[in-house]
Amino acid sequence: MTLSFTRIALSAAMIALLGSCGMAVRSAGPVGGGDLTPAPIPAASAQDEAGLQRWVQNFRPRALSRGITPATFDRSMAIARFNPDVVRLDRKQAEFSRPVWLYLDSAVSDVRIATGRQMLAQHGRTLAAIEARYGVPREIVLAVWGMESNFGANRGRTQIIPALATLAYDGRRAEMFENQLVAALRIIQAGDTDPAHLLGSWAGAMGHTQFMPTSFLEYAVDFTGDGRRDIWSDDPTDSLASTAAYLARNGWARGQAWGTEVDLPSGFSAVGKGTRRSSAQWAASGVTRKGGGALPSGTGSIIRPAGARGPAFLILDNFRSILRYNNSDNYALGVAYLGEAIAGRQGITGAWPRSDRPLSNAERMEIQRHLARRGFYADEIDGKMGSGTMEAIAAFQRSIGVAPDGYPTSILLGQLR
Repeated sequence: MTLSFTRIALSAAMIALLGSCGMAVRSAGPVGGGDLTPAPIPAASAQDEAGLQRWVQNFRPRALSRGITPATFDRSMAIARFNPDVVRLDRKQAEFSRPVWLYLDSAVSDVRIATGRQMLAQHGRTLAAIEARYGVPREIVLAVWGMESNFGANRGRTQIIPALATLAYDGRRAEMFENQLVAALRIIQAGDTDPAHLLGSWAGAMGHTQFMPTSFLEYAVDFTGDGRRDIWSDDPTDSLASTAAYLARNGWARGQAWGTEVDLPSGFSAVGKGTRRSSAQWAASGVTRKGGGALPSGTGSIIRPAGARGPAFLILDNFRSILRYNNSDNYALGVAYLGEAIAGRQGITGAWPRSDRPLSNAERMEIQRHLARRGFYADEIDGKMGSGTMEAIAAFQRSIGVAPDGYPTSILLGQLR
């Protein structure tokens, strides 16, 4: 569905003037509903706490060697404590993954659509200026906001410094979390916020649109012009602008579509993000836009997130820009179609195979093991049905002469067994 936009609040000329002059437009009031009180850290064992404090002292010279000043380190790490909750959450493995249709039912719910439209009206002037500067449609920015924090209501109250210190000390993904901790210290050192107000989710994502510290350092912007990149306060302006800046710098093409729902010809097998063709080439091969009309222009791929019995989508480069924010087709579809709904455009019309039963994590891992034994899969056996696993499934399906939709089902598991 091509992204045509209804301009609100500012004329096109005024939007262009604000963007070209670099003027920030402050939102018309705070969002509200978000509790910014730091969540208490549960008590830890004496052994865990002592171990963390030893780790903090050993970490100090490494942090200082990476540009953190002694004053910043000592002030920030003074609040570091072992948080057993973040370790538990980091090790938790979901037993069942939600099918895409249930994920989208939640992502594009009536309540979320209504809230998105309310936020579009409330922050229209700011969103117009952001769109003018970065070229990312306001409804896409709003959709990311809705997906990430329910429009600011669920920004997270976990203290980031203790959480990241705990995860780096715990060691399962030590290097990654140590890098995030250094980035968090740089944020404090730059004066964007202080240790007590550096709040977010248990894994370190922060603010209205849940930036990890390293992403904040690379992409966050001070759109209000107050000297700080403030993604934590009730005012979402800097968060929304930072999200648009992130998408723009990761390939979002101004004025182009993210993609569209399509109908496929009988026997169609060119499914998967690894096959890229122009819209004209897809049209020549019999791919048509659902509901009629020309395919949106660009280069892209065909995906069928629920297999051959579910809807199909042509995804273009702007869809891949959303994937850079969160590398999940389900997430990117959620952003795309929440944006469509906020803008008042049509949603997905194809039927989902809602009678399919979800596979357990053990069953998903078994699929990966069977694929690995047969030479189709060489990545981690983790039960996550990402693009690598789906491409391996499609290759196996081709080898046995069935439609290569790459979709994991109980039928597929039986075929592998």
